[in-house]
Amino acid sequence: MMENQNKSAPVIPNKRYFTIGEASKICDVKAHVLRYWEQEFTELDPIKRKGNRRYYQQKDLLMILKIKALLQDEGFTIEGAKNMINNNQIKPDPLIDKHMVTQIKSDLENILSILKR
Repeated sequence: MMENQNKSAPVIPNKRYFTIGEASKICDVKAHVLRYWEQEFTELDPIKRKGNRRYYQQKDLLMILKIKALLQDEGFTIEGAKNMINNNQIKPDPLIDKHMVTQIKSDLENILSILKR
């Protein structure tokens, strides 16, 4: 399969909850596709509040990116992607891992600056 050479990790803002619109934009996946994936992948389970509004957490966005990579980049079917996730056979994505390390480092630096005040 051809690898996308311009692939770069999306920037996930440092916040606790994301609406479906924000998640859709960040992950570049249409909202109706996210709702469908929620039905297919039990691991994707955003918090639902008033009026059944969805609120995704960072872990949900990372799962969306994994599902997207399996389906679009690696050519898996929905069933194949489910099996990969359920059997924990997902290869680590260095771009997502690098993003998480950068995010944690930034958070720790912010905490340190608060503590030094």
